[in-house]
Amino acid sequence: MDRQLTLSALDGPTDQPLLYQTIGAAFDATVARFPDHEALVVRHQGVRWSYLEYQRRVDDLACGLLALGVEAGERVGIWGPNSSEWCLTQFATAKIGAIMVCINPAYRLYELEYALNKVQCRTLITAQQFKTSDYLGMLQSLAPELQSCTPGALRSQRLPHLQRVIQMGTGSVPGMLDFAEVCASGTAADRDLLQQRADSLSPADAINIQFTSGTTGNPKGATLTHLNILNNGKLVGDGMRLTEHDRLCIPVPLYHCFGMVMGNLACITHGATAVFPSEAFDPAATLATVAGERCTALHGVPTMFIAELDLPDFNDYDLSSLRTGIMAGATCPVEVMKRVVGRMHMEEVLIAYGQTETSPVNHMTSSDDSIDKRVSTVGRPAPHCEIKIVDAEGKIVPVGEKGEICCRGYSVMRGYWDDPERTAETIDRDGWLHSGDIGVMDAEGYTQITGRIKDMIIRGGENIYPREVEEFLYTHPEIQEAQVFGITDHRYGEQVCAWIKLREGSSLEVEHILEYCVGQITHFKIPRHVRLVEEFPMTVTGKIQKFLMREHMSRELGIETGNPGDKT
Repeated sequence: MDRQLTLSALDGPTDQPLLYQTIGAAFDATVARFPDHEALVVRHQGVRWSYLEYQRRVDDLACGLLALGVEAGERVGIWGPNSSEWCLTQFATAKIGAIMVCINPAYRLYELEYALNKVQCRTLITAQQFKTSDYLGMLQSLAPELQSCTPGALRSQRLPHLQRVIQMGTGSVPGMLDFAEVCASGTAADRDLLQQRADSLSPADAINIQFTSGTTGNPKGATLTHLNILNNGKLVGDGMRLTEHDRLCIPVPLYHCFGMVMGNLACITHGATAVFPSEAFDPAATLATVAGERCTALHGVPTMFIAELDLPDFNDYDLSSLRTGIMAGATCPVEVMKRVVGRMHMEEVLIAYGQTETSPVNHMTSSDDSIDKRVSTVGRPAPHCEIKIVDAEGKIVPVGEKGEICCRGYSVMRGYWDDPERTAETIDRDGWLHSGDIGVMDAEGYTQITGRIKDMIIRGGENIYPREVEEFLYTHPEIQEAQVFGITDHRYGEQVCAWIKLREGSSLEVEHILEYCVGQITHFKIPRHVRLVEEFPMTVTGKIQKFLMREHMSRELGIETGNPGDKT
């Protein structure tokens, strides 16, 4: 970049045209080019499929869903850890125009009920269990009618829109359909209908809903189109210089854009191989997979790379095949980046930044950027993205000054599902998405993340909004007021801290509050530190001052205050 900027506004490159295709069409085009090339490897399930075999299985599931009566635009939830079934669901729903709803595998009852009802899921594809989560038990708790209903004909009081539950495991479960049987149920007529459905779809159609926590209450359903996520995956893959000869190890979760967009869609738009090492992140399984599968690329948040580098037997893994990958989710310490480049051979590792609402990447470093740029900035605007940094009045600030990062372009979501108010708060009338993040752009167009307007907590790459945790705590009858905030943590970046004021006469103890959270909200949202207080620090106008609470807790715990940086 030759010219030096004076204002903090820059457009990403546009030399590569956007794809105007549906995900299904793009997938089939890649199959036609590389039918015998390895497409999907899921090590923990023993899955190893060529693109042609992958397509056959995707189409089988798509036809099975059509046979059940799943319509275009209907919401189909997917709830489970990384698996081949998850991948099949992603592409099968895209082919029939159903909107796949990503349900966090760590969700508990309170969150699951809200998510399913918010977007009116009619179908849910679920694993049987994952770690400490008994998915079938939770569903039976929310919908006891499953015990007596005909599979596919659920009528539930608490989940009034849900009709079909498809379980991925083996064995018959009362009221639920079996994943394998659904895949085998399509007929010749359904094959014809699949082609008709494909012909009727538009790249501008909504195809995915991802829940992103809200600053003012319950999660919001960011609604993304084929055009949004297909192109984001393709352009991220371009940034990594992926080809059909690359093998991308994906230990990050599929329910995030990181896994399903920057992983699966980056692969299918380049004919590369998607390789999944385990259900959820495991550092040893990840390195064993990289070595065993000769992966050329590896994704992860900094804490994942740190865990891999710190394995006692790290030197026993041959990682010489690696060259690239994406690191996102939090800022990367310079020493960690040096070790990733040097010891993991990832000379071309990239930093990416964005939000779920931008599909997700809107900034990215390039493979030839210096280590300094890769640890101190999130790179320049991504292709086909307009970026500006504005002050409180919406005016573009000069280079070197702080302001809110705003993005406009193909990647901006359609909006939050059934939530026009919060959509309007996030996307202005000119189409600019306001991130809530504070950044500084330099004269070369590189952006550094310096803080957040939204009081979000980033714990190990997971975005946690205090208000969502507060809303749940308020459901306890003995809690009068709750204030939740993040404090610095050397391992996770930040931890959740809660100051709680009890109702008069309550004898509630901290351990009772933590027990109340278990099984109801995701484990990483449960406060790590809880203090029972009589009052909160406030301004003279009555505004809560969380920064004073943060400073007090940091002193009490003997830690330095800090504010982790970028997120994806």
